Amino acid sequence: MSLSYESSGVNYDQLDAFKRACQKAARTTAPLLEQHGYSEPATTRGESAYLMEADDHFLAHVEEGLGTKNLVADVVYKQTGKNFYREIAIDTVATMVNDLITCGALPISIAMHAAVGESAWFTDEKRMNSLVEGWAHACKKSNAVWGGGETPTLRGIVNAETIVLAGSAIGKISPKSLRITGEVRDGDQIVFLASSGVQTNGLTLCRKIADQLPQGYQTPIGFGDTRTYGEALLAPSVIYVEFVRECQQRGIPLNYVAHVTGHGWRKLMRLEEPFVYEIANMRPAPALFQFLEKAGPITTKEMYATFNQGVGFAAYVSPDVLEATLDAARSAGYDAWHAGSVKKESTRKAVTIPSLGLAYEGDTLQVR
Repeated sequence: MSLSYESSGVNYDQLDAFKRACQKAARTTAPLLEQHGYSEPATTRGESAYLMEADDHFLAHVEEGLGTKNLVADVVYKQTGKNFYREIAIDTVATMVNDLITCGALPISIAMHAAVGESAWFTDEKRMNSLVEGWAHACKKSNAVWGGGETPTLRGIVNAETIVLAGSAIGKISPKSLRITGEVRDGDQIVFLASSGVQTNGLTLCRKIADQLPQGYQTPIGFGDTRTYGEALLAPSVIYVEFVRECQQRGIPLNYVAHVTGHGWRKLMRLEEPFVYEIANMRPAPALFQFLEKAGPITTKEMYATFNQGVGFAAYVSPDVLEATLDAARSAGYDAWHAGSVKKESTRKAVTIPSLGLAYEGDTLQVR
């Protein structure tokens, strides 16, 4: 019997219904921006970052959480003494700033929310200092100040042995012409930027797989990779801020970008307008994902619907700036490649992967 994300207790249909209800209610508060000198752009709801428009700039705001990845770090720490909380901090910041830049905003300030069940969690100095060091490193990597935070003790809500990590970030688009608006056209080209592994999505399913492995997180993943399952899962997320910054500095227009997180490759069709995103230039899935598919077992269709499969960020650009975009990404230190193209097929909205015989239709992603 194959596994799915839903079988691990995560049902996106239920989560997305709540998100849509929130968006509907939230729209009724938009007029309150006027007293602050801002207004709400018509197309900001449902995107990864919320925008507020002024005469000469936009402000962007994001709230994000790590999820359950730190539970993997806790088990590995207990079993081996290897502390991955520096990496966990980087992951948490990455969830925020990678969403923030999807509208073209560059991060200004990042805040931490670290909730524990017992304040004793902070008495492990090695773990605590790693978390602090990693957060500061990620802020510097994002060229943003660490602006503050909150550390509530929530006995009865949070387990005594765990921490819940989340935070918020604000950014700015100036001049306003740098906003990424979703001006995608038939024939646009798709650029992929590599991930470091699962990054921060699908960890509930990854933990379920660990529970059924005789060696758990100490299982070698193989497929040419010498790491254990736990080590591979805990590789820190890539922060993609420098890609967007480099494109802005070079004057390369990004028609749209997508942070590939929850919903896997279905996130490639987050834009509301219907297009078919055809991925023709495939790379083999990295070793960790091959291991997950076999160990689950998980069907290939479910793998691409849940995990990033080695792709953390995607950009859609006009054909005439494809090579310039690839050069900008690589110059900024990213592993990037030309992955496919955007097609207009009447009202069809889908992500297609011809070489694998896979297609995800628009009704499989409903975030608006």
